Amino acid sequence: MEITVNQNGTDLTLTPIGRLDTTTAPQLQATINENIRDVTGLTFDLSKLVYLSSAGLRVLMNAQKTMKQQGKMRITHVNEDIMDIFEMTGLTDVFRFE
Repeated sequence: MEITVNQNGTDLTLTPIGRLDTTTAPQLQATINENIRDVTGLTFDLSKLVYLSSAGLRVLMNAQKTMKQQGKMRITHVNEDIMDIFEMTGLTDVFRFE
């Protein structure tokens, strides 16, 4: 998996490309940990994500927990298959989607 990182002041956008699963979730977590300090707006652009596992959901939930203390988090450009995963797990009420 590749991760595109764009930081503009206190706004951070992460775009994971490919599969976010047990193998790649630690990579996304490490990227978040490296870049989250002083961030008040975190965006996950999921336009290039083709698969999301429970390990990936855990990383997103951890980021949400952190951002509740620091600012806001949103998830954008979610395709239908990935949105089905959020709906089936009941997480559509947990995250802010745009």
